[in-house]
Amino acid sequence: MIAAASTGFFTAFALILAIGAQNAFVLRQGLLGRHVFAVALTCALSDAILITAGVAGFGALVAQFPGLPMVMRFAGAAFLLVYGGLRFAAAWMGQSHLAAAAPAASLKATIVTCLMLTWLNPHVYLDTLGLLGAVSTRFEGLALKATFAISAAFASFTFFFSLAYGAKLMSRIMQSNRAWQVMDVGIGTLMWLLAAGLILG
Repeated sequence: MIAAASTGFFTAFALILAIGAQNAFVLRQGLLGRHVFAVALTCALSDAILITAGVAGFGALVAQFPGLPMVMRFAGAAFLLVYGGLRFAAAWMGQSHLAAAAPAASLKATIVTCLMLTWLNPHVYLDTLGLLGAVSTRFEGLALKATFAISAAFASFTFFFSLAYGAKLMSRIMQSNRAWQVMDVGIGTLMWLLAAGLILG
């Protein structure tokens, strides 16, 4: 049970950690202090839905295609190696600096933008339906799978609310390009460690 919980939480957290369009949007809203709770909740609930679908549905696919977990595992490892490499390259070239300024928007417009950045992002499907679904096959039985899914969803809630509300606390730090370079190196390292775990596991 502890293994399922810790694997679900830390795998999901590592995947969500990568600063992409969705996370940059959440960070920017946090820095601006606009619709912070609604944005964080929208992202977290969306992830919870996708994670549940991945964990619940992947087993049915595996029953039909027994070799699928291995294919997904190595495909996921390849993706993580490439993405980690991109983070290292971004750190080297200093390309991840985020501008904190953004025009004001209504709550409705903000949520629509947030949903588009979430549900139109192909990477979110690979992360939740693919990678997390594949990792969840290590655990057999409803209780362990539910524990994995709940822990992974909790990681999403933890990350998005921490990012959104913690943005003000780190606004000065994150205006520094050096801070983004350090973060990119950390993300790249996590991605490569996770890839190694998939290959060796």
